[in-house]
Amino acid sequence: MEELVIRDADVVDGSGAPSYRADVVVDGGRIVGIVQEAAAAGCQRPTARRELDAEGLVLAPGFVDMHAHSDLALLRDPDHSAKAAQGVTLEVLGQDGLSYAPVDDRTLAEVRRAITGWNGYGDDIDFDWRSVGEYLDRLDSGFEGRGIAVNAAYLVPQGTVRALALGWEDRPATPRELDRMRQLVAEGLEQGAVGLSSGLTYTPGMYAEDAELTELCRVVARYGGYYCPHHRSYGAGALEAYEEMVDLARAAGCPLHLAHATMNFGVNKGRAPELLSLLDRALAAGADISLDTYPYTPGCTTLVALLPSWASEGGPAEILRRLADEESAERVRHDLEVVGADGCHGVPVEWDTIEISGVTDPALGEFVGRTVLESARLRGEAPWQTARHLLVEDRLGPTILQHVGHEENVRAIMRHPVHTGGSDGILQGAKPHPRAYGTFPRYLGHYVRELGLLSLEECVAHLTSRPAARLRLPDRGLVREGYKADLVLFDPATVAAGSTFENPRVPPTGIPHVLVDGRFVIEDGRRTDVLAGRAVRRTP
Repeated sequence: MEELVIRDADVVDGSGAPSYRADVVVDGGRIVGIVQEAAAAGCQRPTARRELDAEGLVLAPGFVDMHAHSDLALLRDPDHSAKAAQGVTLEVLGQDGLSYAPVDDRTLAEVRRAITGWNGYGDDIDFDWRSVGEYLDRLDSGFEGRGIAVNAAYLVPQGTVRALALGWEDRPATPRELDRMRQLVAEGLEQGAVGLSSGLTYTPGMYAEDAELTELCRVVARYGGYYCPHHRSYGAGALEAYEEMVDLARAAGCPLHLAHATMNFGVNKGRAPELLSLLDRALAAGADISLDTYPYTPGCTTLVALLPSWASEGGPAEILRRLADEESAERVRHDLEVVGADGCHGVPVEWDTIEISGVTDPALGEFVGRTVLESARLRGEAPWQTARHLLVEDRLGPTILQHVGHEENVRAIMRHPVHTGGSDGILQGAKPHPRAYGTFPRYLGHYVRELGLLSLEECVAHLTSRPAARLRLPDRGLVREGYKADLVLFDPATVAAGSTFENPRVPPTGIPHVLVDGRFVIEDGRRTDVLAGRAVRRTP
């Protein structure tokens, strides 16, 4: 007898097709039977050792978070309800060109400091891996050898690869260094990575010229992966930056997935149609392009990321040295406030839009939840001095929210046919962005039920089959016989994000059940002790 039958579910199968009523049978971690109501008339209904009454609930494939920053969280937090409670059953890690494999001892120490604001420093983690394959193996073993909460795929991070091959220097790679980077990318893909990421407003990845990136993308294309850039600007020059990535991917013959694709800052208000026209022209010409977004207007990153690239050359230790030097610090201020630093997307910083969302030193907790401008007024000093103080005292650890987005752009982009969902969820800090805890139920509750911007079937396709197709996963993303039983059941009448900017860690409502590999990780709205997640490796 099979393990489980989910009875009388309204199946939204991820394809975009209309929903239907069915009993869905699960056994051995896979869907082994789907008996539609019409087909079951007069027939004996399937039975199993356990039955779940799904009357009034939608059964859909588990959601795929195409842009996640859970690289260490999955190893340190076996609960991981931030994602599991949303119905996420697969996260894509290694984002924005910076993560923890491949590394050597030097590079690992540098990367840990550089992205402390994303993932914490990792004092509680045994960094017993160096290669991509070893990191994926570590995800397989997970927390205390028992696995991880949800599945995870990995992108080779181009900035980390560059740091490993030539350090944090702002210069072109030599032919020998480029060969080394090609080798590292190839090894990562052979070991199971699904593609390559870049953070082209983050150092050291931003130091790479297009010719270098194109060569790496040619390697990715040979292995059937995709390129996922955080491109060079989401502010001034955003459209040019998008076009640069489209042209680069075309030259390399590599599929392109645009990370957290949006148009931010005042210069881009209402300009999403221009971006979509650019993408439509490329798609019509045969380009293979997809993108992800989160359904919120503010962005989230680290405070150090705003600095001009020259100030970050040499790595974290050099950043701190320059911030301690009055002359260098004044140059940084001028670039930020007058010129518009490349780290701040070419737009002069507006300190009243920069909210401190987290610090690593509890002694600095008074700043969390306040903008830099508000904090500066409390301290009786100029905003740059407050920002500088935070960077130095917290050793580059502060995370920020950037209130620079536009709702009309968010809505236009999420309706595009190549759109997928990605939380870009940073789990660190006392007041993280609510997208880390609310992205997927917000799509379903706010944009589907309340606004009618997408149909339920279309939205589920955005969150399931489309990302699975981009990842080239042949048995995920649809409710089909033989597919993995990574499933979510939600109430379409009540599903909603509970997280807010004031209380960002509140769980969602209306998602009572989530299964990973056919096992309940969320049951009756509560997290179980199941750790069924594993590394999902590239499918040849």
